[in-house]
Amino acid sequence: MDESTEQLNRVFAALADPTRRDLVARLAGADATVGELAEPYDMSLQAVSKHVKVLEEAGLVTRSKDAQRRPVHLDAEVFDLMTKWIERYRQKAEERYRRLDALLGRMADDTNQKQTRKDAS
Repeated sequence: MDESTEQLNRVFAALADPTRRDLVARLAGADATVGELAEPYDMSLQAVSKHVKVLEEAGLVTRSKDAQRRPVHLDAEVFDLMTKWIERYRQKAEERYRRLDALLGRMADDTNQKQTRKDAS
């Protein structure tokens, strides 16, 4: 498996958890410390820190040191990787549906022509 495939696997595994998806959604609005991220949850600071660590290992977030604070922020590059992967399969699915639509259109035209000939006779 190449490195980008492995990273996608880690990203999708990390985002499989609803708490981690919520953390990502909140971080999309603004950077936050683990303590700030933990506020709305009924779980320990340590549990939230573990969720952040999974996101960090997947490459979704990074932490920096800002004086006494250690803000967590999203890494947009990973989202680009995910978007490209999703877009590739979305385009393939759309192409398949366009071919199906064209086939159904031809079948409907054939049926209409046969009915017109039948009505004319």
